[in-house]
Amino acid sequence: QVQLVESGGGLVQAGGRLTLSCVVSGSIFSIDAMGWYRQAPGKQRELVAAIISGGSGNTKYADSVKDRFTISRDNAKNTVYLQMDSLKPEDTAVYYCAALGKSDYWGQGTQVTVSS
Repeated sequence: QVQLVESGGGLVQAGGRLTLSCVVSGSIFSIDAMGWYRQAPGKQRELVAAIISGGSGNTKYADSVKDRFTISRDNAKNTVYLQMDSLKPEDTAVYYCAALGKSDYWGQGTQVTVSS
């Protein structure tokens, strides 16, 4: 089992910055990658960014957030971050942290609202 606790959401003006955090606990060895997903009202959940758990730390981003969002990890703190810069109203959504492996685990979600 893996437990995920997200924090850092909130209300920000367009052009602003927010950083989301996800603290991971439990069977961390079973995780292949960590991801941030988002779901806006009336839309399907989509992958925003992901980072490989192994040494390479390779990352992947949705085209809509490339060059604006940065995913990173702090292994000592068992924490994954999503730094979001130059936020746009269309980034408004509930953001979920996910631990991906043989089984996938999800956090409770944190609301991000970007006002125009």
